[in-house]
Amino acid sequence: MMYRPLQEGKAFAKNGYLADLTKNVSSDSGWDWKDYQEGPVKATTVDGKVVGVPIITEREVLYYRKDLLQAAGLQVPKTMDELEAAAKAIKASSPGTAGFVARTGKSTAVTQFSSFLYSFGGDFMDSSGKASVNTDAAKKAYAYYGGLIRNYGPANVSTDMSWPEAMAIFTQGGAAFYTEADSLYKNATDPAKSKVADKVGFAALPAGPAGSKPYNIPSWALGVNQNSSNQENAWKFIQWATSKERTLEAQKAGVPGPRTSVWSNPDGTSTYPKDLADAIATSAKNGVGHDRPEVVTVGKAREIVGAPIVASITGADPAAAANDAQTAFQTFLDSEKK
Repeated sequence: MMYRPLQEGKAFAKNGYLADLTKNVSSDSGWDWKDYQEGPVKATTVDGKVVGVPIITEREVLYYRKDLLQAAGLQVPKTMDELEAAAKAIKASSPGTAGFVARTGKSTAVTQFSSFLYSFGGDFMDSSGKASVNTDAAKKAYAYYGGLIRNYGPANVSTDMSWPEAMAIFTQGGAAFYTEADSLYKNATDPAKSKVADKVGFAALPAGPAGSKPYNIPSWALGVNQNSSNQENAWKFIQWATSKERTLEAQKAGVPGPRTSVWSNPDGTSTYPKDLADAIATSAKNGVGHDRPEVVTVGKAREIVGAPIVASITGADPAAAANDAQTAFQTFLDSEKK
């Protein structure tokens, strides 16, 4: 069975839906569990048990328009301050073109906002499992992300955009900068889908006060249903589907994989734009292993921690919204423990 480790993983494991694969992943040295990146492994391990094998990974990177930067005499931004300054300059100098676009929906923006949160030095929860969405770092991250879209985003921007809507604005030439999952890059570079396919560049997420800390997560994984009467053969299928050879072929076809050996193999990045491959390598090294709150009822949690994003985009006080979210999120976390 295929599942999303960071969305349903804890709930599926808690409810006994996923078989324990710890012995399976450790029994075949040729298949090589140690070859898997740390972040994806962490996401498919629950309470010390491996319950899934990652099959596709993603990190947040910066998509940008090479032609617009060149025309404005700008360098690719390496810091959040530089990104804001560049977005401001391009919106001012290119009427009808937004400086920046990204997801805006209360729930859907959470995953992409997470990289900004980490790069500002925050997280959704602290090391003790308490809510931490109203720390100074979190408040600054909410204000920054929302401010980029409010001040330099598309005119009359909606607050319900997920990736298809934000990507469409970018690929139709409507924005200079866009932060999004690297796994979606072909939407921007395919001439059949993108009017700016030959003008797109990629870079690592610009660094905030805490550095460049994008998420590095497995968006999908394969597991085995605990109630399956055919678990042995299910595992054999997973071994085949996630082997080094199959992972390499999938990655060459545009599906970023979780294996370190495939990324270090020149064939593994041969079909990727070089600047994207470089951005992915940097992001994988600095990446954080989650892009949303690590809880059981993820959907509800995303609605809570995403509210300050919308507040910031619409011009409300992000700090006040973060304080409200902190109270609601801690109440939610307390209820999950009951």
